Amino acid sequence: MIVSGSHSQILSAELATVTGRSLATVEYDRFPDGELKVRVPDPPTERAIVVASTPTSDAHLELLQLQDALREAGVPEIVTVLPYMGYARQDKVFETGDPISARAMARAISTGADRVLTVNPHEPAVTDFFDVPADTVDAAGRLAEPLSDLSDPVFVAPDDGAVGIAETVRDAYGGGATDYFEKTRHSSTEVEIEPRDADVAGRDVVLTDDIVATGSTMAEAVDALDARDAARVLVTCVHPMLARNAVLKLSSAGVEAIYGTDTLERAASEVSVAPAIAAQL
Repeated sequence: MIVSGSHSQILSAELATVTGRSLATVEYDRFPDGELKVRVPDPPTERAIVVASTPTSDAHLELLQLQDALREAGVPEIVTVLPYMGYARQDKVFETGDPISARAMARAISTGADRVLTVNPHEPAVTDFFDVPADTVDAAGRLAEPLSDLSDPVFVAPDDGAVGIAETVRDAYGGGATDYFEKTRHSSTEVEIEPRDADVAGRDVVLTDDIVATGSTMAEAVDALDARDAARVLVTCVHPMLARNAVLKLSSAGVEAIYGTDTLERAASEVSVAPAIAAQL
């Protein structure tokens, strides 16, 4: 049975369809003082698959409550799926006194899970922080689904660390070149970014990344591509956080379309990662 967090209801429903599993009824509520309360009135008697993105602190608490409710009900096995794991980018100490937030979250989640799946975490090594078996799900190939009729495409990553995602999307699409941006610092305030190798003039460019948060980096990339006479520019990402005015920023830069998955349920969530998750359950 699939048990959904409040931020993953669409994905959970799609996963139920793909796998043929039933969906548990979950009630989300708050006490008068603002504290969260979740309830699973008819819990499963066998394995439970908890699907819960954690883009907010409340979502983390909700997940812990869901796991605890299932443990209390005597569910023998709990598989926790984190379509999007919040706090995962703080995976090391950057300055003295910093927490390793990814480790703190992983340890807390481990207390209520027998196994964990994370979808394209920003740092794949985050799975090492869990105290139970943890694996990553690579759903980047799903981003090729809405792409069609591209003209001699180039799939471009914002840096060399994300070029694997560009290659995965390219392979799933069925052809094209790949490239990534290099940054050249001219001063403390002036940074130039440009594609490393590929000639993009007159070609459709698909910018790919694991997450688009504020859209600032992508907007700069679009400007650089325009300067090189790229044809259409499209943005794809696994996790469409798209905080604040990110959509306006990208649209103003000239992006034709933004495609994301349902790890975060946004207007740009054009494709589902359910098939990729189902393959590892």
